[in-house]
Amino acid sequence: MNIIIERYNKIKSNIKKIPGSDSSTIIAVSKTFSLEHIMPLIDHGHLHYGENKVQEAESKWTKIKIEKKNLQLHMIGKLQSNKAKKAVQIFDYIHSLDSQKLADVCAKTQNSINKSIKYFIQVNLGNETQKSGISFSEVDAFYNYCVMEKKLNILGLMAIPPNDNNTEKYFKSISELNASLGLKNLSIGMSSDYMVAINNKATHLRIGSSIFGERS
Repeated sequence: MNIIIERYNKIKSNIKKIPGSDSSTIIAVSKTFSLEHIMPLIDHGHLHYGENKVQEAESKWTKIKIEKKNLQLHMIGKLQSNKAKKAVQIFDYIHSLDSQKLADVCAKTQNSINKSIKYFIQVNLGNETQKSGISFSEVDAFYNYCVMEKKLNILGLMAIPPNDNNTEKYFKSISELNASLGLKNLSIGMSSDYMVAINNKATHLRIGSSIFGERS
């Protein structure tokens, strides 16, 4: 069996050990990997893939998404508003909605091409200057702006916790914030912490190196 499929199956069996986790969506983070490298997983029937650059996603996925219409592409990286038009055309999900300007461009573009994207609002859990995201205190107002003013389909919140060994604490706080907004989906958890994420009600796990191997 292909090693990518082996790793993928192992992650799935780990997830199944946690009660109520059956509906978790694994987003196989395929950024920087060639389509040839990813192909065994596509052929295996996995549908959800994550990219963090619009240009790379366009060149890699445009053709195969026409051939395989069920494939779902997730934008998981920082999205500049000047790339948002193209992103709305390519992606099915955007996990990094983090400003009114970006929300404005996305709303205008999806309306003009008659396409409905699913969004996660990115929250900056540790108020880290090097990370994108809305600060904790502004999430309420921004969520209302996106839903009421812009009519965007907000599935839930997304976050990348600070690297300070307090992952459990951060995941718990964003899970509570997500629930307080009445949102059912939560995009947290990566290769190193997806089990902790599931224990805090994650529904979308962004897992790359544990499936595809280390990036060069």
